[in-house]
Amino acid sequence: MSLTISDVKRIANLARLELSETEATSTLEKLNGIFALAEQLKAVDTTGIVPLSHPIAALMPDLCLRLRDDVVTETNHRDEYQQVAPVTQDGLYLVPQVIE
Repeated sequence: MSLTISDVKRIANLARLELSETEATSTLEKLNGIFALAEQLKAVDTTGIVPLSHPIAALMPDLCLRLRDDVVTETNHRDEYQQVAPVTQDGLYLVPQVIE
């Protein structure tokens, strides 16, 4: 995939950026370089390679991030919080209809 100068100008307009002609040309070259790099990466055969949980784990397994157990640490206070609400039903706050 490659961009044209009109694509860069359109993207700049959407991002509310003001680019001169030379800046647009420079940006076009940089973006097309990034897309070319992505195409090279897509061409690499990765069949049979297991993804890593963290990239540094391949170099230093003892330094990889430790994940904590996903446990509930808070108790359910929904009933207490909803006692001050004007109207609730089935654990939900009821509000007046504003759109017909």
